[in-house]
Amino acid sequence: MGNWRKSVIFACSKFLTGNPLSRRVAVEDAFYELIKHYYQLYHRMATLEKIRSKSVFLIIVIGVALLAFIVGDAITNGRNLFGDHTTVAKVGGEKIDYTDYMRKREELNNQLEQMRRQNPAQVANFDNQLLSQMALDQLIGERLLDKAAEKAGVRSSAEQLRFYLIENPVNPRVQEFIQQLNAQGMSVSTPQQAYEIIFNPTRNGLTDAQMQPLQRAWIAMEEETKQMINRQTYQRLLYGTVKANELDKKALYNDYVSTRNVDIAFHPYGQLDPAKYPVDDSELKAQYNKVKDEFKVDEPTKDVAFIAVNITPSAADTKAAKELAQKTVASLSDSTGQLDKDLKKEGIVVTRRELRSSDIANAGVREFVQNAAAGEVKLISENIKGFTIVKMGKRTSALDSIQLNIVTVAGATLPEKVLSQLNGNLPADSLASKFGTDSVMLQKEQWIPLFAAEGRTGAIEPAQLDSLLNAGGKYISLMTSPQGAMLAKVVDRKAAKQIYEFEEVNYDLKPSTKTLNEERAKLEKFLDSNATTKAFMANAAKSGYSVQEYTLTSTSPAVPRVAGMQNYFPDSRQVVRWVMIDGKPGEVSHIYESKDALTPALYAVAVVSEYDDYAPLSNKNVNTYVTDLARKNKAGEALVKEYQPKAGTIASAAQAMGVEPQNNPNFRFGRNAQVRDAEVMGKIAGSKPGKVVVVKGDDGIYAYQITKESKENFPYTDTQYEQQYFQLINPNMGEMLKGAAKIKNNIFKFEAGD
Repeated sequence: MGNWRKSVIFACSKFLTGNPLSRRVAVEDAFYELIKHYYQLYHRMATLEKIRSKSVFLIIVIGVALLAFIVGDAITNGRNLFGDHTTVAKVGGEKIDYTDYMRKREELNNQLEQMRRQNPAQVANFDNQLLSQMALDQLIGERLLDKAAEKAGVRSSAEQLRFYLIENPVNPRVQEFIQQLNAQGMSVSTPQQAYEIIFNPTRNGLTDAQMQPLQRAWIAMEEETKQMINRQTYQRLLYGTVKANELDKKALYNDYVSTRNVDIAFHPYGQLDPAKYPVDDSELKAQYNKVKDEFKVDEPTKDVAFIAVNITPSAADTKAAKELAQKTVASLSDSTGQLDKDLKKEGIVVTRRELRSSDIANAGVREFVQNAAAGEVKLISENIKGFTIVKMGKRTSALDSIQLNIVTVAGATLPEKVLSQLNGNLPADSLASKFGTDSVMLQKEQWIPLFAAEGRTGAIEPAQLDSLLNAGGKYISLMTSPQGAMLAKVVDRKAAKQIYEFEEVNYDLKPSTKTLNEERAKLEKFLDSNATTKAFMANAAKSGYSVQEYTLTSTSPAVPRVAGMQNYFPDSRQVVRWVMIDGKPGEVSHIYESKDALTPALYAVAVVSEYDDYAPLSNKNVNTYVTDLARKNKAGEALVKEYQPKAGTIASAAQAMGVEPQNNPNFRFGRNAQVRDAEVMGKIAGSKPGKVVVVKGDDGIYAYQITKESKENFPYTDTQYEQQYFQLINPNMGEMLKGAAKIKNNIFKFEAGD
């Protein structure tokens, strides 16, 4: 079968089963193969007659291909014909491909899973919806950094590579090589030892063929490390460009040593009365134009109104769960003692436990198993989250940890010699001097846990444990392979502990399908009657729905539960995708569903406005902010006129304001707690002693009087003010690298499906 036929068949299958991206790629491939096939056919045909005989079929097939291509383009939201269907983002003119993005995403996901295993509490509240944008942000940062380093001619040297790979490894993959070699029975503890075994295998009884996969992987790691070194070098160079000149440092020093004794009276605006200080549209527009640059956006942005319906179990669901609990207790207590298979279909989970008393976190479960007879069943807890039932098994006594001397020996024949010597009374501490550190490694007096919070650890197989305990203090071989062996003997053991064996039966109460369908039907009815943004927002409350307003962009990981907070509605990235690709101002989405089994939710969203330069005054948050500024400005001007004539002294000014004056004996520009407003702070620093001045600030009215100016006698240290300048500037390396480069983010087109 020709390539073009295979491509067409593959494209058809992808239209039935694939996601939008795979459908698009498959159709394009089929189209190109068809064009290539008929181009070759044209040149092979000897006569015009042969061409004519094929022309009808050619036109039909190409027409079908073009139609499929157009349909594919519609499905994938109009991506470009020849290039961007796998482009996740563009940095300047450079593209970031989908395969690179998926590799980075998988890398971050693996790191997250490792953290979950090592410290579950640390990432317990991490939302996986963040991974997509995190992966893309890292790729963009790396791409910008690599491009800048290449342009600057930064190259890692052989000496740097050795230092950062062997002597002071910065690539975490080095440790993976060490672990892998140890798992294969080779004694490796340093990067240098790993390198020697991988690239000089014959010295260690191995062949080149055995080490070839690791050699290729190591060389790939070297390239990664070179890239890491280049990036770190350029980062240091880039940060090194942020330096203070002598005037900068002296200015910081003078600001610090120059002090003033200032009396201050402050009257905060508080809650200003809109009726007393009204703000009209012209004043709002004028204020907006003054601060417009604060609302500049770097990417296409849309304001939306959002409804989330959290589905909770109904009264009928709760009643059914109580009945299910009673049936479960009865099933576990009957003559078979087994849970009925029909009950398992209801979502009941049975877990067999083998735990020490101290590892049973649930107090009710712990008290029951400590006193219950074998086979006894009890309903431990029952609430709105579900129920827990326990069936008691047996109690046993077992070691929960032992202490071992562990000796790892490399080679095929050496382990037998070492074992013989150890059991012939050779001290373990003498192994290194007798056999060398490259061949033998000792881990002395290692405590091995046999039980942990989850139960048996599986660190040592039961048969191995029996062999160790019955060896009479002798070494035995725990593991052997052609590359080496692991030898061990028992040094010490802790007293046996009581182990409780039992079955824990849990049921998580969740909304039934009936409950979910009823809520969906209710929301569908509302959307059918309110198909525009205006109606959606106006009538939601009447139908029992709460509308939240958000600003979303292509980089929004999902819909936040609270505006500005990184806590997102589950599975709401799909909502962002619709908003950014399909949603137009005035339009309302269909219903989206969170698939969370325990806390399902339904979502609907309406697009209010869209913009790609500045957030408009119509934006709710912008309007609130600008209105507040305009009202404070009007109130400030009025209050200054009111208080200034009464400010003969700071005391009379404070009395007019209804506040107590405060003395600030060490007022420094940029370093004081009583004045937060930067403009007012500057006015005080630039004023002369004597006169009482009344000014408006962003947060209230200030009256101040400078009574004394002085200078502290602090020594000037060049290094100190160099550091202070750097901290004050606080350079953003990402923005420095980005410069004027435009970043186009297409990530939402590849995530969360349709």
